[in-house]
Amino acid sequence: MISRLSDDKSRAAIAASIEGRRVDARGLLFRALLQACLLMTLALLAVLLITVAFDSTEQLTTRFWDFLGGTLRSQSGDDKLGVHQGIYGSMWIAIIVALLAFPVGIGGAVYLEEYAPRNRFTSFIEVNIRNLAGVPSVVYGLLGLALLLNGQIFGLDRLTGGRSTLSGGITLAILVLPIVVITSGEALRAVPTALREGAYGVGATKWEMIRTQVLPYAAPGILTGTLLSMARAVGEAAPLILVGAVTGRLGDNPGLFELSALDDRFTALPIVITSWTQQSGRDTGFAAAAAAAIVVLLALVLLMNSAAILLRNRFEKKRG
Repeated sequence: MISRLSDDKSRAAIAASIEGRRVDARGLLFRALLQACLLMTLALLAVLLITVAFDSTEQLTTRFWDFLGGTLRSQSGDDKLGVHQGIYGSMWIAIIVALLAFPVGIGGAVYLEEYAPRNRFTSFIEVNIRNLAGVPSVVYGLLGLALLLNGQIFGLDRLTGGRSTLSGGITLAILVLPIVVITSGEALRAVPTALREGAYGVGATKWEMIRTQVLPYAAPGILTGTLLSMARAVGEAAPLILVGAVTGRLGDNPGLFELSALDDRFTALPIVITSWTQQSGRDTGFAAAAAAAIVVLLALVLLMNSAAILLRNRFEKKRG
């Protein structure tokens, strides 16, 4: 009799919950806390963006194109002050990261998820990849300093030109590689088993199954992961300082697609922002220039994000 009464109460509670008559006070409180955290985060971001936008108007509204085409200068009032050299460095670092980290990272994720046996050695590799994703970026900068500048292994400094855009791009490619492997692996694990079994059922080989079913289905998730890693690479400053990014004046001002400058001294937008922020203590005009450089960097990241979102939507439509 007692068990029957408890079952009836449980059924009544479930029915009331389904019909929306039961009030979950703890659930409502938890939801309210989550919404408060979200609103607080959005408010902080809005304050930061509005502040930067207002501070940047002095440079971007009066000399927009001159600022984009200008170079690093010692005085904020110089008419030739601008971020062209930083845009060149950041753009080519992003390209190098995409060419090196994305194929290697996605290939490593495919091997670990589709080919590697499930044993202790594979688990050891996966744990270490996750640990590498949490290593501070300055450690990767020290690695780039040892490998690409000091030439301690294989004489790589002679191949990259030492303190050059190539060295910066390779260092940041190593930095984001674990992130690409992890996010790509998560996207591959989300592929339904039925797709693999269906491909095998019509006689496909393992490679054909991966190429025609797994990778197209996982492409949106993979693109999201590569997008996050690219945004981190473009915004990093500490590793670039260690591999020789110029924080003061830089003599050369190469064109955006001038490949011959890849092995020359370089700078990037995060370095420019850091340097101008430091110089704003002696020259207040650099504060406005730094804010304008932040807006340019945000625009560059949003442009890359937009391209990735378009590609992701295209793959999602094909998947649908």
